[in-house]
Amino acid sequence: MFEPIKRSRRSQIGIWIESLRVRLFIITLILINAATLGMETVPTLVQNYGSILHRLDQILLGIFVVEMALKLYALGWRFFKSGWNIFDFFIIAIALIPSNGVFSVLRIMRILRVLRLISLVSQLRFVVEALLRAVPGISSIFVLLLIVYYTFAVIATTLFGPDFPQWFGTLAQTMYTLFQVMTLEGWAEIANTIMSKFPYAWLFFILFILIATFTMLNLFIAVMVNTMQTIQERRQKQMRSAIENATHSESEKLQYEIRLLRAEMGELKTLLKNNKD
Repeated sequence: MFEPIKRSRRSQIGIWIESLRVRLFIITLILINAATLGMETVPTLVQNYGSILHRLDQILLGIFVVEMALKLYALGWRFFKSGWNIFDFFIIAIALIPSNGVFSVLRIMRILRVLRLISLVSQLRFVVEALLRAVPGISSIFVLLLIVYYTFAVIATTLFGPDFPQWFGTLAQTMYTLFQVMTLEGWAEIANTIMSKFPYAWLFFILFILIATFTMLNLFIAVMVNTMQTIQERRQKQMRSAIENATHSESEKLQYEIRLLRAEMGELKTLLKNNKD
């Protein structure tokens, strides 16, 4: 007798905690918490309002704990079937660890609560899901980029290292310099200085920038866009399939009711005919 009532209560709490109104409320609290954590980095604000900020932080954490407890109660063990729920649980669990003594460094981890916006906003979840699904393709591009880096680093260290050791003295220095060149930050100054000794060095720098900056960057973007498009098409296909299944079910139900109605009408006609006879 009490089990259906208990399940119904759990279901109602689950629907309420996942409702749009509650989600918007939690998102607002997360943004407020992010603002208070930022204010705690300002010494004058901490000196004047430190106790208020600390108390507000504790209240917000308490609300987040209650929200998580309600989700656990509503979903039970099904709560841990969702990766986003585990992500939220991990962030709240870190926040509950005492931030004193050897755990004082964990006080910085409170800012991770802002990351809960990712799990609450569907658009952000979509971007993160696309990024995770694109990891294999991005890893291949990253390996290719490392090969290009290493090749150009060996060439630059051999050619320019003896005369410009501050940039190309060792392989590690060269790779750091090439990274700076790839970001297009101060590369013209480096290239012009090298060209004073090696007039044709511009060929090396332009070729490296074309391959490492423009080509590789476009490959990264292409993989991300392709992955996002694939996920979007899959979701649209699932939605169309669900709509078609629902429509088919309604159509079968309607046909079944029509057959029942025809059968009842046939029985009624037979009954009327028998009464006339």
